[in-house]
Amino acid sequence: MKRSRSHGSRSHNVVPSRGEEPEIPEPSHAERARTLVHLGRVGTLSTHSVRRPGFPFGSVMPYALDDRGRPLFLISALAMHTQNLRADGRASLLVADGDSGRDPLGAGRVTLLGEASAVPDDETGAVRDLYLERQGDARYWIDYSDFGFYRLDCVDVYYVGGFGVMGWVTAADYAAAAADPLAESAPGILGHMNEDHADALVLLARHFGGQPAEEATMTRVDRLGFHLRLKAGGRFHGCRIAFLREVASPGEVRKVLVEMVGQARAAS
Repeated sequence: MKRSRSHGSRSHNVVPSRGEEPEIPEPSHAERARTLVHLGRVGTLSTHSVRRPGFPFGSVMPYALDDRGRPLFLISALAMHTQNLRADGRASLLVADGDSGRDPLGAGRVTLLGEASAVPDDETGAVRDLYLERQGDARYWIDYSDFGFYRLDCVDVYYVGGFGVMGWVTAADYAAAAADPLAESAPGILGHMNEDHADALVLLARHFGGQPAEEATMTRVDRLGFHLRLKAGGRFHGCRIAFLREVASPGEVRKVLVEMVGQARAAS
């Protein structure tokens, strides 16, 4: 089981080490959940059916987020999910990693459970701005009289990071967490490293991961480190490598990786 430690003002998990090897820090489930929901734009909203009591009713739902990570919906009074919410505000929103190139069961997803209710009139101005920033096409219907804003106040969160990586996150921990600072830039970092520096990734796997890798692919990166998919002797496996220090921008990632590759080459 992973243990949680503080890292500055943010918490993180540590991957248990073997022998005397140092523990490898990584973002907490709460931070990963916030990151996934931050990157998403559309989820699956499940409400309690009015037409068929006791049955869940699923809807495709675009959303925005407030500063506590609470989903904001713009929905029509005529929609079935709106009628369901008016009768019973209990609902959930499932947001899944949108990377279609991965096995969906191995990709990340998060389910937010909570109470959905109409946003008060005195808050709709700020909510409108947040929503349009996230869902620009909504400007064509946002002012229709039958549309209104709803907000999901989370009571619990369930995060799945892939096979064997899952757990409950309290609503308080989710609200206090922040999306990873590399969330938006991560795809570019991965593409650059895999296309232009595949040999350097092998060096990093061997020196910092202690892995006899023949090939290495960076599959995920965050403020504390990165994951590699390795090939050695026809066998594929993964490992995580910590950065020398926490990073917060692509420029800082580049600088620390240059340092790490230099250390790896000097030791080889």
